[in-house]
Amino acid sequence: MTYSRRKFLQHATASGCYVIAACAGLMTPGQVFAEWAEDYFSPGKLKQTMDRLFAGADIADSTAILLNLPLIAEDGAVVPIKVASTLSDVQSIAILVEKNPVPLAAIFTLSKNAEPFVSAQLKMAETCDVITVIKAGDKLYSARQQVKVTIGGCGG
Repeated sequence: MTYSRRKFLQHATASGCYVIAACAGLMTPGQVFAEWAEDYFSPGKLKQTMDRLFAGADIADSTAILLNLPLIAEDGAVVPIKVASTLSDVQSIAILVEKNPVPLAAIFTLSKNAEPFVSAQLKMAETCDVITVIKAGDKLYSARQQVKVTIGGCGG
């Protein structure tokens, strides 16, 4: 296939127009941008964050939530976590770190067809509990595990 100078100039001009339109905000794919829940991710204590997220709803402990976390984290700056569940109709998974300056580490909203599994890297300030809260149907379920942090983390 030959590529003429005319075709090149047409494609370059079209690409330039797309970039300018996107930068100007004229072309914004609404489905792509995630919603930023600023008040959920504000500094505070765990209880305040839980109240903001779940409005004082009852949260039941569940053995149907599987947490895969190290018992001892050699570096608090990178703590791997995997959360899975056998609960049906899982709508969201929230991960909280008890003693972090901002307790909410992540919140995932899942579609109906998604498998209830998430994986992430946490940053932990110090030894504390990692709590996962899953919304399934109209109920909230949680599981927790303590992780001992030896070095690093949010505090230094």
